Amino acid sequence: MKTYLKFFLAIIICSNCSLLYSEELIIGEEKISPGINIIFEGAIKDSVEPKEFYLKENDSDIHIEALVTWSSDGPIGSVEGGFIPYLKIQIKIINQSTKKEGVYNLIPHLNMSDNFHYANNLKLPGGKDDNYTIVFTISPPARGDVGFHYDWMQKVNNNLISKEIFIYKDQNFKRIVNLKRR
Repeated sequence: MKTYLKFFLAIIICSNCSLLYSEELIIGEEKISPGINIIFEGAIKDSVEPKEFYLKENDSDIHIEALVTWSSDGPIGSVEGGFIPYLKIQIKIINQSTKKEGVYNLIPHLNMSDNFHYANNLKLPGGKDDNYTIVFTISPPARGDVGFHYDWMQKVNNNLISKEIFIYKDQNFKRIVNLKRR
């Protein structure tokens, strides 16, 4: 009986650890043409390599992510859930009380839980208790970054997406800022 109890307790402890690592705040969910799903998340800050290109985990408040994937009604040939590369994603974070702001680029990252996604560690322009307005701007690839075959241009368009802007007010990251991965 004691063996079963130890096993049960080990499962509970491991489950709680994995919840901590997967703890994320959904900022918003969007769908854009041509059949692309986007999930914007606030996640626990993390160590990202190579270190000379990213804000250090200890100097960050939060890790902002954009999961950009093909939906089930994406163009013919797109794989549902497949990562959409070459987009330019910028985030502006505006402190609602002080109006201070920070602007960051979300760049491709790779991890075990989300696989390819756009993200970055960042410092909030204010306190962890403050409310923020978050503005995500998603732009198509730069001309020449992606080649488009005749069939794509005939059935979809002459680029991957049109520029899109999404605004989310009254975002509070206190819960996420206070968490640690390790």
